[in-house]
Amino acid sequence: MIDVDPAALGIEFGGGAAIGGLMGFAAKKIAKLVAVIVGVQLMVFRYLESQGILIVDWNRLSAGLLETQARAQDVDVHWIQSILSTLSIGAGFTGGLLIGFKRG
Repeated sequence: MIDVDPAALGIEFGGGAAIGGLMGFAAKKIAKLVAVIVGVQLMVFRYLESQGILIVDWNRLSAGLLETQARAQDVDVHWIQSILSTLSIGAGFTGGLLIGFKRG
């Protein structure tokens, strides 16, 4: 017979949820900061191009962004989800990460 301590499982689940929530919140804030930095950089490029200081190949630049997006969508993360869902800490972490990312 398996001896399961509900208090220990609750602490593991709650701890994982708290850590996951903090990481999700931080990940969203960092993603927003990166988006702002990239946006400002593109505005600077556009301004310098309009002043004749810089020449930007926008087709080549956007092709690189589209290629990166395609690679990001092809990443298989199902193995990560299956590992985390089997552990009580992982289940709490996953839930907390999703909530933290949504609230962030």
